[in-house]
Formats: sequence, C-alpha cells, structure tokens
Amino acid sequence: MIFAAGKGTRLQPLTNDIPKALVKVNNITLLEIIINKLKHFGFNDIIINVHHFAEQIKDFLNKNNNFGIKITISDESSLLLETGGGLKKAAWFFDDNKPFLIHNVDILSDINLSELYDFHIQSQSLATLAVMHRNTSRYFLFDKHNKLCGWQNLKNDSIIKCNDTTEKLFPLAFSGIHIVNPSIFALMNEEGVFSITNVYIRLAALQKISAYNHTTSHWLDLGTIENIEKAEKDFLLFNTY
Repeated sequence: MIFAAGKGTRLQPLTNDIPKALVKVNNITLLEIIINKLKHFGFNDIIINVHHFAEQIKDFLNKNNNFGIKITISDESSLLLETGGGLKKAAWFFDDNKPFLIHNVDILSDINLSELYDFHIQSQSLATLAVMHRNTSRYFLFDKHNKLCGWQNLKNDSIIKCNDTTEKLFPLAFSGIHIVNPSIFALMNEEGVFSITNVYIRLAALQKISAYNHTTSHWLDLGTIENIEKAEKDFLLFNTY
C-alpha cells in the first residue's frame, strides 16, 4: 500500500494545485518513483489511498496504464482517514493472508525492500518498522531485542510505555516504511480517523512489533521543499529505478 492521501501542507505552494504524490524530483513524480521501486522488488499489486486532488492521481495512473501493474485506488476524498483509518479502510485488499508492505509516497531511500520483507518473516512479528538513528521530534522506543516498547514525543516531552519494563530503551526514528501481517485487522478496534502509530503502541504490549534498523541506508523525507531540492542534487544516491 502506498500512503498518498496527505495534503502536503509542508510543500506549499507546490501542492496548492497538485497532490503531494505528483510533486516532481528531477521531473519524475514522487508516486512514479515509489511505484518503480516497488516494481523492482517484485511488488505488482498495489493499493493507493488518495484524498487531496484525488482525481489528478487517478488520471495520472490512467495515462500511464498503471505502469504495467495492478493498481487499486482507496478513495478518501470525502474524509481523510490518517494512516490507521486509511489502512483499515483498505483491509479488504489484503485477503491473501500474506504480510504486506506499506510505503509513504514522500519517502526516498535505497533501503532493500526484499531484505526488509525477509527480516519480517524471520522475526515472526505482527509488524516490522523500518527505523534509523536520526534527529527528529518523535521516536519509537525499542528494547535491546529490537522489540517495540514505547513512544517519545520531544515536542511535549511525553513518553508512553507499552509495558512495565525497566530496561533501557533505545529511540529510533520511523522511516515511513513497514511490513504488516493482515492479522492486525482483527486487532484494530479503532474507528474513523486514527493514526497507525497509536495502534502499534497499543498492540505492542501484547504483540511483537520489531525494528528493522537501516541507519546505513540513504533516506530522505520529501515532505519539504528544502528536501525536494536536496533530493534533486543527490538523486543518484537513492538507487531510483
């Protein structure tokens, strides 16, 4: 699943007339970059959620014949559901009982998605989160076994722990890429608009949610104009396909 429904407010004025997914880096849309990356790693059946200028994304995909793969749209035009609500709305799509990948449309990286997927299978986790050591305002907290145990928000100086552990916890920044088992849907009692982060924190008390540390990878959040410009200069670092 590609999360592409965001309004892209940090990218204004670029997103005043187009959706974030159709912002370009070196004349290639963010959506096309991610689709080509997913195709390279063997993902050929994708669902994309849309909200902001949704029809433009649909037209773009139609004009490009869905880039030669099967693409389904999960339309959130009437209400933006956030990451958790958007995933739950698309639950019907993941009916083969196999783990699936979620990738934010505004993330540029050279992370090896096959290795991430294999790591998830071997770890037998409910979900595996791609994470890194980098500066940010919000962190997932993991124990020494790379098991999710909490959440830290530096903006309001809050820490949420998933259990009563007294172990030292290690902060890692989420990369917007994760592998999830479809069994999660039976555990999602949230309704409407909600964040997948809150679901992970709630479920981590009883379920294994693991970290996949890819700090050695190149990674960039393309949610700002500054980083779009940086990506254009360093485009070749990210092994785009």
